[in-house]
Amino acid sequence: MEILAFGVQSDEKPLIEKAFAGLHEVRCLDVFLNRDTAPIAAGYEIISTSVNADLGSPVLQTLATGGTQMIAQRSTGFNNIDLDVAERLALRVARVSYYSPYSVAEFAWTLAMAVNRRVIRAASRTRDFDFRLDGLLGRDMHGRTVGVVGTGKIGEAFTRIAHGFGMKLLGWDVVENPACLELGMEYVEKERLFAEADLVSLHVPLLPATQHIINEAALKSMKDDAILVNSSRGGLIDTAALVTELRAGRFLGVGLDVYEAEAGLFFLDKSLEGVDDDTLARLVTFPNVIVTSHQAYYTEDAVGQIIDATVQNVTDYLARRTSENVLVPRM
Repeated sequence: MEILAFGVQSDEKPLIEKAFAGLHEVRCLDVFLNRDTAPIAAGYEIISTSVNADLGSPVLQTLATGGTQMIAQRSTGFNNIDLDVAERLALRVARVSYYSPYSVAEFAWTLAMAVNRRVIRAASRTRDFDFRLDGLLGRDMHGRTVGVVGTGKIGEAFTRIAHGFGMKLLGWDVVENPACLELGMEYVEKERLFAEADLVSLHVPLLPATQHIINEAALKSMKDDAILVNSSRGGLIDTAALVTELRAGRFLGVGLDVYEAEAGLFFLDKSLEGVDDDTLARLVTFPNVIVTSHQAYYTEDAVGQIIDATVQNVTDYLARRTSENVLVPRM
């Protein structure tokens, strides 16, 4: 059987081809699945998609009409998929429920420390042989307070690093993580976490209950010199409200690996076209803001685990088995 994989990065292609070798043929495309590209899938029973795929109702309808029966998404998040429509169309949908939490947790800390120690500004200066220290003043993390919003596997890994720094640990989640409690974390209401934390890092999934969990009120309640990091989903932050606070000179730094309107932008080269997203264009002009392109998960370890799980999801589908990865069953 030949499988069609959308949105495959150049680094991923050899890994995907190697993982499927001897099992199935796989055709890798660098284009992302959306309304315009969905007709390409006609005749493919199984397709694989990336996190930025558009799997709304029109695309799912096109896929089902073309003969697709199984969608294997190469990510944990699935807020881009209309699961109700997929079920109505009798499409089987599977995701990757687990991969290395260290990839995202370590990158979140990379963003936090980069904005704290002004690494981008310093590196840019030294390229011009400007070795002044003016404007590069950072601060120790030791002894300061971190607020971890979401303490699942990734949040726990992030917390362990914070514990290593010697920070006071505040956490918020619907369920307390015993491992975080053992590290000395105090679970508090999110309002208190926002008000007291010197560093706030987001590790919750994007759900209706977490949409814009960082809204205008939350932003205003944070310390003027707080650091805010989001390596989870862009929709957790009201970006327009964030820009307003940044324009007012607030926050020591903001590190964003995700953006709520990233679809159609992230993972693509827009350098010769320009971007008509005024909010994003404004964000990247702030000297205390770093925006990266949804790369927190992008390590050899994590991508390898994601691909292995995707192969297993395909194998399970063909063997008429289910697993914890299956979001919409079709047997």
